[in-house]
Amino acid sequence: MPIAPSAILGQNVKILHPELVNLYGCTIGDETSVGAFVEIQKNAVVGRRCKISSHSFICEGVTIEDSVFIGHGVIFINDLFPRAIAASGELQTEADWECIPTLVKSGAAIGSGAVILCGVTIGCDSVVGAGAVVTKDVPEGTVVAGVPARLQKRIGKLSAQSGSGLEV
Repeated sequence: MPIAPSAILGQNVKILHPELVNLYGCTIGDETSVGAFVEIQKNAVVGRRCKISSHSFICEGVTIEDSVFIGHGVIFINDLFPRAIAASGELQTEADWECIPTLVKSGAAIGSGAVILCGVTIGCDSVVGAGAVVTKDVPEGTVVAGVPARLQKRIGKLSAQSGSGLEV
């Protein structure tokens, strides 16, 4: 699994096992860490100071802003109606489907094993619980969990002053 020449890596990006990732046509911001067995596809963007844990899949159309945590085995989806073949009976090509974008805003955290359907926005400083299936937008400063993901509580925004802790 390669790091293709088409992947744009910012300064001090840490790829702990470069021989065990698949990065192509993507952009990864400064000081981001990428774990083993991660795939980041073309036209996906990962911001600065993010942590992408092992076994995660970030597909085309996903934008992850700065300071986002992606847990182990997080899967993003970019097609609401995937099919192997087109109406003609031939295998689908890129021309046969629509890539639906997804946005993860700054400071969000997505727990291990979560599945993020396309077309949603995960708000600033929100938390998606492990194993959740996100089918709708997640408001900023909230915790969602479950299948489908539902609001659990409001936690507020991360404190910009201290760099840690929560304002509630």
